[in-house]
Amino acid sequence: MRVERVGVIGAGLMGSGIAQVAAYHGCDVTLVDVDEVRVAKAIEGIRGRLAREAERGRISPESAEAAAERLHGAADIDDLRSVARVEAVIEAVVEDLDVKTRLFRRLGEVCRPDALLASNTSSLPLSDLAAASGRPERVIGLHFFNPPWALKLVEIVSTASTTEETLEDALQFCRQLDRVTVQVKDTPGFIANRLLVPFIFDAIELLQTGVASAEDIDLACRVGLNHAMGPLATADLIGLDTLKAIAESMFEEYGEPRFKAPTLLRRLVSLGHLGRKTGRGFFRYS
Repeated sequence: MRVERVGVIGAGLMGSGIAQVAAYHGCDVTLVDVDEVRVAKAIEGIRGRLAREAERGRISPESAEAAAERLHGAADIDDLRSVARVEAVIEAVVEDLDVKTRLFRRLGEVCRPDALLASNTSSLPLSDLAAASGRPERVIGLHFFNPPWALKLVEIVSTASTTEETLEDALQFCRQLDRVTVQVKDTPGFIANRLLVPFIFDAIELLQTGVASAEDIDLACRVGLNHAMGPLATADLIGLDTLKAIAESMFEEYGEPRFKAPTLLRRLVSLGHLGRKTGRGFFRYS
């Protein structure tokens, strides 16, 4: 199945990034969020990023303009049926099981019967979302990485109900978007976060016990381990609230101490210091 029309639910950083990738690779994209202002701001941000990429010579001005024209906004999920008739939907809303479950129940009611229903969740049980949709055979996980336009990896997550046809459609869709895929079973954290979260937590423990500064911890990883970004800066990019939610889901599933959120992380979240999106986390951002 070639996807021509995509619905993306959630106009935050991940949702807008996924929408940008899909639009750039030729899909007509309907970006949906309950907040019309947020949708408009997200589309403006996507167009700005595309223009900057064209200015830097990374993409042609023509492709940037064409991608921008493929973007449409909506504040009502019914537009996926009455306006877009999309072949695929990717949700990228808050990591809250109740919110996502209600959304997938609605997607099952609204979307065309053969639509691919995908979640960008990084930690929640996909099987619960599949069951809520009423069409579990067409539900799959497509976990993009932040920022989606720069990082090509997508973890493809199947449940016991996901059919081979759905898996192949998802793989074809990711090839269409020029993504690199890995396949994983429906288990909290999948591959990357199951490895990354304990690593970040060890870095936080080093910081909160005074072993080293945040700057030196990240510098050691960038230079000594050849990482593109240190673990604390990575946490700020993910969002400390999102990181905490991922950890809670993994700790509940596995019960292993390495997945328990450190005290410093929980305190920063309580204070509203969530990383880049609020201007302050383990580092400050202008």
